[in-house]
Amino acid sequence: MALQAETKDCTGLSDSELSEMADICADGTAGYDVGILSKQVEEWVLVTQVRDGVKLSAFSFCTLERIGGTPSVIIGMASVKRSPRRDAVLRSLIGEQLRRAVLAFPDEDVLVGTRFLDPSGFAAFEGLEDIVPRPGHKASGEERAWGRRLAKRFGAEGRVDDRTFLIIGTGDTPPALDHECVDPSGLDPAVVAFFADLDRPRGDTLIGFGWAMAEYLAARASK
Repeated sequence: MALQAETKDCTGLSDSELSEMADICADGTAGYDVGILSKQVEEWVLVTQVRDGVKLSAFSFCTLERIGGTPSVIIGMASVKRSPRRDAVLRSLIGEQLRRAVLAFPDEDVLVGTRFLDPSGFAAFEGLEDIVPRPGHKASGEERAWGRRLAKRFGAEGRVDDRTFLIIGTGDTPPALDHECVDPSGLDPAVVAFFADLDRPRGDTLIGFGWAMAEYLAARASK
């Protein structure tokens, strides 16, 4: 059955939808509950949902905004159900958000930024360019500045290491992109190493971002 992705205003979420979202989080490592999800409704503008038939398979809170004039897709709390199709579901989730980016920012390069709990999350950046952090790359001054800007956007100003992009947690459950790939053995060991110092119980996360170039977005929109 084909996957169906849809984005709408957070204000349009019903209580039953929030319960569905909490249900798919139950299988994940983050364990987001209805209480945490309800807070995200107040903090974010949009929510993207992916359904496999009638069953919810993933969701993501997000915004399309300009940060210092730069077109950006900012992904907040997100979770992908641990199903055999979860890699395809993640692609559908991000693809829908990039489709919205084409409409909001035609003919412009768009920054895509989020927080990760696990190296599997980097699969969300498939097709993006100049991903930070990335293996073998020393972040430039401007890239480090983007790390600080995104940390501020996520309410973590002053808690990010702008060289490792690690956000130190506060002991609370951090809203981030929660995804585990079907076959973790295929993960790049260098990407896995980015998470070596991440303290899950403390609520640490890793900031990541990349660029969806205008040509790439236009090609996706034409499909």
